[in-house]
Amino acid sequence: MSNALRWQLLALIALVGIVLWLLAPVLTPFAIAAMFAYLFDPLVLRLQRLRLSRGAAVGIVSVALLLLLILVLLWLIPYLERQFKILLQHLPDWIAWLQNDAVGWINARFGLDLEMPDAQQLSTIFQEHWKEAGGTAATVLAQVGKSGFALVSRVVHLVVVPVAFFYLLRDWDAMIEHIHNLLPRSVEPTVVRLARESDETLSGFVRGQVSVMIVLGIFYAIALLVVGLDIGPLIGIIAGLISFVPYLGGILGVLMAVIAALVQYHDWLRVILVLVVFGVGHVLEAYVLVPRLVGEKIGLHPLAVIFAILAFGELFGFLGVLLALPIASVVNVLLRYALARYRASELYATSHAPVLIVPESPPPGQQ
Repeated sequence: MSNALRWQLLALIALVGIVLWLLAPVLTPFAIAAMFAYLFDPLVLRLQRLRLSRGAAVGIVSVALLLLLILVLLWLIPYLERQFKILLQHLPDWIAWLQNDAVGWINARFGLDLEMPDAQQLSTIFQEHWKEAGGTAATVLAQVGKSGFALVSRVVHLVVVPVAFFYLLRDWDAMIEHIHNLLPRSVEPTVVRLARESDETLSGFVRGQVSVMIVLGIFYAIALLVVGLDIGPLIGIIAGLISFVPYLGGILGVLMAVIAALVQYHDWLRVILVLVVFGVGHVLEAYVLVPRLVGEKIGLHPLAVIFAILAFGELFGFLGVLLALPIASVVNVLLRYALARYRASELYATSHAPVLIVPESPPPGQQ
C-alpha cells in the first residue's frame, strides 16, 4: 500500500469519526435499528432456507418481534410497577437498617464517624420522585408547551427505529455487497478478511451475551422469588440486564439482595441463600452459558468491554454506548493484525547474535 493511499484511508477514518460526533443525536435511532438488524439477520437467513423470499422472511420476523414486544410490555410494565411499589414500601425499613445497624457496625469496626440522613426524610424524597415519575401524562403535556420540537423529535426517533429496522434488515445483504464493491481493490482481500474476523468476534459476543443476559435475568428473578424476597424478581431482572458489564451485574445484585434479605427477615439464613443463588448463577454463567452461548474465541477482555463502553459513551453519548462493542471488536481484530504484521517485519525478526561474556581467569597464585 502506497503512502498516499494510507493517508487517504486515515483521512476517511477521521472524516467518519467527525461525522459520527456531529450527527450523534440523529444517528442514534439508525444505530439502534442497525443493531437489531444485525442481530436478526441470521434468523432471516434461516427462513430463506425454507424457500421464503427475503421480503417475506423479514415481514415474518418484524411482525413476530412486534407482537412479542407488545406482549412483553403489557405484562412487564405493570409487573415492574408493582415491584417498584413494593420497593418503596420497604424503603423506610432499608434506610432505617442502614442507619441503625449497618452504619453503626461500620463505625465500630473501622473507627469511622459516618452519618446517615434522617430515614423519614430520605423516604419522603424517594416517594415524591416516584410520584413525579408516575405522572407521565402530565409531564408529557407540560413538555408539549415548553419544548414541542424536542418532544416531536423524540417521537420521530421512536418511529424511525422500526421503519429503519425493516428496510435495513430487508436490504442487509445488498448493502454489504455494495460496500464490498466500493473497497479499493488493492486492500479488498485484507479488509474482507478483517471484516469477517470482526463479524465473528462481534456476533459471537453480542448475540451470545444477549442470550446470557436473558437467561441470567430469568434465573435470578425466579431463584430470589423462591428464596422469599418480595422484590427478588426486580433485583434479578436488574442483575441480568447489566451482566453484559463484567462482574457488575453479580456485584450489584448481591448487594441489593443481601440488604433486602437482612431488612425483610433479619436473619442470616436468607443471606446465605442469596449468596448461594448468586454463587450458582456465577457458576452457571462461567461454565455453562458463556462457553455454550458466547464461546471462547471472542477475544474481548472484560476490561476492554468496560473501557469501550465508558470511553465511547463519554465521546458520543448514547450513540457511543451502542457503537462501543462493534468498534471494540474491530479494534481488537486490527490490533491482532498489526501484531501479526509486526512479528513478520524486519524490525521484529532482526536480532544480533548474543554476546557471550566469559569471566576472566584469576592470575596465577590467586586460584
